[in-house]
Amino acid sequence: MRHRSFGGRRTPSHFGNNKKSAPKAKGIDVSKLVNKATSLEKSEEYVAKHVFEDFALDSRLKKNIAAKGYKKPTPIQDQTISHALLGKDIVGAANTGTGKTAAFLLPMLHKVLNDRGQRVLILAPTRELALQIEEEFMAFAKDLGIVSVLCIGGTSMPMQIRKLKKRYNFIIGTPGRIKDLFQRKLIHLDGFKNVILDEVDRMLDMGFIHDIKYLLAQLPERRHSLFFSATISKQIEELMRTFLHDPLMISVVMRETAANVSQDVVHIRPGQNRLDVIKGLLSKDEFKKVLVFGRTKRGVDRIYKALFQKGFRVDAIHGNKTQSRRQRALRDFKENRINILVATDVAARGLDIDNVSHVINFDMPNSHEDYIHRIGRTGRGDKMGIALTFVDG
Repeated sequence: MRHRSFGGRRTPSHFGNNKKSAPKAKGIDVSKLVNKATSLEKSEEYVAKHVFEDFALDSRLKKNIAAKGYKKPTPIQDQTISHALLGKDIVGAANTGTGKTAAFLLPMLHKVLNDRGQRVLILAPTRELALQIEEEFMAFAKDLGIVSVLCIGGTSMPMQIRKLKKRYNFIIGTPGRIKDLFQRKLIHLDGFKNVILDEVDRMLDMGFIHDIKYLLAQLPERRHSLFFSATISKQIEELMRTFLHDPLMISVVMRETAANVSQDVVHIRPGQNRLDVIKGLLSKDEFKKVLVFGRTKRGVDRIYKALFQKGFRVDAIHGNKTQSRRQRALRDFKENRINILVATDVAARGLDIDNVSHVINFDMPNSHEDYIHRIGRTGRGDKMGIALTFVDG
């Protein structure tokens, strides 16, 4: 299996503040936050070896794939699905927004259609990503009689327990909640012969390593495992050696930042108020659908209140919001009832939101990796996007 890297080379910036002596903020080189977008036509285009009709998937599943308008698979789907259908353990190195969810859901749904006794455990780092996987599952599993149970924090435990007492094939959830349910003897993991870990690097960043090892150790020794991660660290390699059997490595990691995201900084001069600056930017017509990132929950609330009081269509999500409030805000943003969403990094990974025109880093992210994931919410698919980062000085 060849390892590919898609996308063009980084385009040298022609902005005046892209200098070798650029200052660093929070350990991030500001010069790396400036980069002109490259037209997709200039980037290397991936040529898929398959169409969805080629895959040895159940015809009922293919009907649901067609109903979603899927024809040509993305690189990770193209290179993963056939091997997953053969039962190979797989480590997929792929960025967010590359179609990983379908790459693992479709082979697993096919397996369950052929054997209703199969059970599949899917672990995701955040509630939002688990919900997104559940939404994709519902579309692909339509009219197939296959049931999933969503197990995440911030939602009704009694309702999840009721669903777990009924017949199901899939559990989709976060490690903490699933560990809790297992220890209460409400989930029996020895019946799950299939496991998927999505965004493994993010789960490790969030401190889930011990929970993941604990849960994987409860599964049958003979199982089918699929791990997906944007990066492959030493910790992930250790997990692979311990829990996977002769895994196939598939890498479709694109360049660090999408070629179609134009990046620039907004210099905040001494005495200038950041809230005034962001209000001025968001008043412009081109800021159609905007994700604003703040570092703290309190800071996000402050930005939200300032924008709301000025009449902007805005909402906010962070860890102190109830799950129902977070879901409602995301749904309103996806469905354009609001056009500005202010968030902490809880929203930076894994979320697939169409047509985000701009990402604004009101506060500098904690790391360059967090920056990459934040700005990855714009310029998705074949769309162009703009990322702006506020920098003092």
